[in-house]
Amino acid sequence: MVHIQTEYLGGLRCQATHGPSQSSLLTDAPIDNHGQGATFSPTDLVATALATCILTTLGIIAQRLDIDLIGAKITIGKEMNSTAPRRISQLTLAIFIPISVSHPHRERLENAARACPVHLSLHPEVEQSLSFQWAPL
Repeated sequence: MVHIQTEYLGGLRCQATHGPSQSSLLTDAPIDNHGQGATFSPTDLVATALATCILTTLGIIAQRLDIDLIGAKITIGKEMNSTAPRRISQLTLAIFIPISVSHPHRERLENAARACPVHLSLHPEVEQSLSFQWAPL
């Protein structure tokens, strides 16, 4: 089990410290929800967790298959719903994979992206749209 210590700092800001490494990060409420938007909001971290989980999962598969994925990137858009209760309604991901579209493991990599633990952990009402862009031939 991993423990993460979180502390409310006031002004709608929190600090989270990762137990094993002692690295920390700050969150701030977004501007549209009474914060300053000075850093990641908690829901931004959900979107970030999804993108980094997909890239990490792809990296694990790539290591097994001896594929170089250095330079793979994800741009993720997060949309909040407009009605109560406030929640993430949609995450739209554009995934760039720096290998050829005709690569023999393309399907396996795409399936792995859709099976990362964060993707599987999000509530089914959070729409997740993944699109893949492969390097030109």
